[in-house]
Amino acid sequence: MSSIVVISGHPDAGSNTLELATIVGERVAAARGDGTFTTVDVAELGPGLLTPADPATDRALQSAQDATLLIVATPAWRSTFSGALKVLLDRLPANALAGVLAVPVVTADRQEQADLAEASLARVLSDLGAEVVDFGLTAVGSELAELPTVAGLYLAAMSGFTLP
Repeated sequence: MSSIVVISGHPDAGSNTLELATIVGERVAAARGDGTFTTVDVAELGPGLLTPADPATDRALQSAQDATLLIVATPAWRSTFSGALKVLLDRLPANALAGVLAVPVVTADRQEQADLAEASLARVLSDLGAEVVDFGLTAVGSELAELPTVAGLYLAAMSGFTLP
């Protein structure tokens, strides 16, 4: 059975980034028929991200490696993805995401920021061995007030692409 893992790289708890990624995870899981997925929120990992052999971080990393579908969300920070997410991803070994389909999700103030952050995140996920979807999900500006609609439009556009 395939597993869906949602990673939110926003350093603050309760972010729009986490909410958007969770909505996508819920909808994909529901479409798959079992409704289950795992959420990794770097805001909850806190200082453990920087602690070798931190049990919660180790579980998060193992979840990412065991996924068949990885939804990785981040806010755009200086036109790239968050440092907290970078720290988490840097702890994965080479090719740790081989066989995993990854969907980058980015929230930002402006589309240009979102596009740069999405491309940067997609490159890192690819470098880790993941197969990255051709276009990630970005939500910018006023779209951040309509996250369920944004997720629905994205998944409708992805309907021709089979998600595991």
